[in-house]
Amino acid sequence: MKLLKDILYGVGLSAVSGSTAKMVNAVCFDSRKVGMDDVFVAIRGTAMDGHAFIDQAIQSGANTIVCEELPGNMVNEVTYVEVRDGQQALAVMASNYYGNPSKNLKLVGVTGTNGKTTVSSLLYQLFRKAGYKVGLISTIRIMVNDKEYPTTHTTPDALTINRHLALMNTEGVEFCFMEVSSHGIAQKRTEGLVFEGAVFTNLSHDHLDYHKTFAEYRDTKKKLFDDLSKRAFALVNVDDKNGLVMLQNTKARKFTYGLKTYADYKAQVMESQLSGQLLKIDDTELWTRLIGQFNAYNILAIYATADLLGLEKLEIMRIISELENVDGRFQYYISKSNITAIVDYAHTPDALKNVLDTINALRTENENVITVVGCGGDRDKSKRPVMGHIASAYSNKAIFTSDNPRSESAIAIIEEMEAGVEPQNFNKTLSVENRKQAIKAACQMAEANDIILVAGKGHETYQERQGKRVDFDDFKIVKEILAALDK
Repeated sequence: MKLLKDILYGVGLSAVSGSTAKMVNAVCFDSRKVGMDDVFVAIRGTAMDGHAFIDQAIQSGANTIVCEELPGNMVNEVTYVEVRDGQQALAVMASNYYGNPSKNLKLVGVTGTNGKTTVSSLLYQLFRKAGYKVGLISTIRIMVNDKEYPTTHTTPDALTINRHLALMNTEGVEFCFMEVSSHGIAQKRTEGLVFEGAVFTNLSHDHLDYHKTFAEYRDTKKKLFDDLSKRAFALVNVDDKNGLVMLQNTKARKFTYGLKTYADYKAQVMESQLSGQLLKIDDTELWTRLIGQFNAYNILAIYATADLLGLEKLEIMRIISELENVDGRFQYYISKSNITAIVDYAHTPDALKNVLDTINALRTENENVITVVGCGGDRDKSKRPVMGHIASAYSNKAIFTSDNPRSESAIAIIEEMEAGVEPQNFNKTLSVENRKQAIKAACQMAEANDIILVAGKGHETYQERQGKRVDFDDFKIVKEILAALDK
């Protein structure tokens, strides 16, 4: 039990009806999970308004209601707290409820369009290998030292974040690396958190269904840096023109990294092949199993972050050379007949082009590149023809298929991708709605030395259609099909 007054500390209160000197059991924003003596925070969401469930929450035992608009009929003995912003209030209350756990460890946020999962996950790996107790909050999983917890959002809700940060405190975790999405920032899920530092990877076309304009998308990311304290560090990719924008109003210590522009941390790609690449960082050569220029940026971000957090430089390089690919990020399999299958999460135009550029740069003879790709339903439609153009222009064969159609028609999504194909590339494309059949078609087309790219879903082990999720693992399926064809 916690004192309500303490939980409300730092929340922007407009009005209070009732006592704040009462004990409360838990904080909830889902009326279905409310129990006796809980606080219910009414959130205005994109699909539902929590204010419609206030009565239900009280019937379930809530003794406090936090809302943006007080109800007409108020129940005696229930405390009503009016706030300006319910999402912000929830985040601050969550942090207070769990004892402000982010203050007791070094929390680093990683944001950007591409690379968030790779950078945060590899930082977790690196610090674990260096002997530290470490936490991770990512798209793929939440980790507390070696224990894994499931996650469903890039940036979980504020209660989930703080609950796991509190668990990290209990387990003696010293460092935590966290993906911070634009949705998470916009929905105030990170309010109340104290960051030791923030990393910006890059910015390209994504989530414009939610943010409406690129400027709004960029400025939402920027808020993570605007809110940093002067003792924190801000590390940005200076080769992306938006990197310096992130630094404009921050009070934090400013650092840059890049491959092409003068930067505090600089690297060169010396050699690249399918088994890895040779980089030169700070005049020291480093071999890594992660390939492609996009991974050179990721490695440099990891190196710089570890250095800023106080690890010894040569130790950082030694451990980086041992790091392995994150699931679904340029994850590859070579069949007995020497066909290479690569599974990657590339679901934005920029990410898809980066992966195809990397694959094409690794080609040594006349290997064909066969790309299987789709676009998610109920998401930014404007990128679909761009994805279709890139897949067809940079591959010998492009097979358009379903991704996670969600509530949309997979065929309609594919048609929107086809609209981006230029006339000279028409004969290079094929559309197969069933994703497994599309992967099978790519495997059957491939000959020795060819490269198959299965893009868009990466680490995901499901496909989502009409509100239902069915098991679907790109990497597992492409391995099984190629193995069967080898028999």
